[in-house]
Amino acid sequence: MPINTIKSSARARGAIAAVMAAATLIGGVWFVKAPNGEQTPAAVALAVETLVKPWEGRELKAYWDSYGKVWTICDGDTQYVRKGMVETPAGCDARLTRRMMGEFYPALTKCIASFETKPVAWQAMMVSLSWNVGTGAACRSTAARLGRAGKFYDSCIAATAWNKSGGRMLIGLVRRREMGDAERIGEAELCVSGVDG
Repeated sequence: MPINTIKSSARARGAIAAVMAAATLIGGVWFVKAPNGEQTPAAVALAVETLVKPWEGRELKAYWDSYGKVWTICDGDTQYVRKGMVETPAGCDARLTRRMMGEFYPALTKCIASFETKPVAWQAMMVSLSWNVGTGAACRSTAARLGRAGKFYDSCIAATAWNKSGGRMLIGLVRRREMGDAERIGEAELCVSGVDG
């Protein structure tokens, strides 16, 4: 359960409103136009810009993640990363888009019925969570179970339990999962700001 009080915030509501102002409803799903001109689910755009990029931080040179015990590059990407690898900003954007649209979002649509029609802020929280902990863990989580039952607020709170790495609670993960920090919106903060309590 959360360490801090989880509440809706003006900055999170503003981030949601900004994405939704640019969104178009197509077949029951909200989409925004990506920089490459393709239609991207609004939840993916919200997750990437508000949660994933700010919390992961961008590293153009591969580094060893001592908690995850894996080589990492760009915005927390671990796929096919090896020591000495270097990426460009455009390459990082392409990696993130390819993986979000090819793996993470589709995995959530398979494990959570009608995922793409659920509240956009809740979807964004689940996309960010799955990027950080993996789609299998996210799909098996209490947060996913509660979301399947339509208990979105409770799901937002349940996802805060994912605040450990290597068996240790990390303050950075607590902040990411909960109310963020002075510069970054937290996952639960965004989530509860976009669902009814």
